[in-house]
Amino acid sequence: MKVNYFFLLLALLAEIVGTVGGFGSSVFFVPLGNFYFDFHSVLGMTAIFHLSSNLSKILLFKKGLDKMLLLYIGVPSVLFVIVGGFLSKLVQTAMLEIVLGIFLVAFALLFLIKREIIVLPNKRNAVIGGTLSGFSAGLLGTGGAIRGLTMAAFNLEKSAFIATSAFIDFLIDFSRTFVYYGNGYIGKQELTYLPFLLVIGFVGTYLGKRILVHIPQVVFIRLSLLLILLIGLATLAQLAVKYSQ
Repeated sequence: MKVNYFFLLLALLAEIVGTVGGFGSSVFFVPLGNFYFDFHSVLGMTAIFHLSSNLSKILLFKKGLDKMLLLYIGVPSVLFVIVGGFLSKLVQTAMLEIVLGIFLVAFALLFLIKREIIVLPNKRNAVIGGTLSGFSAGLLGTGGAIRGLTMAAFNLEKSAFIATSAFIDFLIDFSRTFVYYGNGYIGKQELTYLPFLLVIGFVGTYLGKRILVHIPQVVFIRLSLLLILLIGLATLAQLAVKYSQ
């Protein structure tokens, strides 16, 4: 099976930008992958890709995992990623693609316009954030942005934030990999890309960490939001052309 190396380059860029911006690579990887593969295949690849990238984040940013957030965000995330993963097989692919495009545009616009939005740092909001991020990850392939917003309320040190988020994400990806495999999303094509995505996960995280030292994160977050907005608009435009034919 022929490997698309331009797609792999985009996957590397998604991992770098996702690491520095703090949103996670899936918010870029899923819509970009959707330009090359069917939506269910992208979900399968995302789970595989994230396992390696989150392992590398845990190793590179291993200072001080926050056990409270692991419990209150991590547990509902894992439970609801399974629910979302099963539902992804029942909902029409076209609907999932449209919801993804709308989610990306709405999320980016919301935080570009309303930069002062905050989440109160309490256990209730941690559970709600974990539930929504896990469900979104299972159904649409991306939930890191919701989890990042929730975790930002607790004002963690940067390395602790990334390590804790990565550990939760690893548990999410580990769980949904089994669900996606059972759904038939991980087959020969997805496994062909497995070794490439594993390497890219580690390399992209390492490069992202190096960049993070030299560029203020607040600047990169705004650039990331603009990229998310453009990708969301491109996704919706592609779908409009695709389903109007």
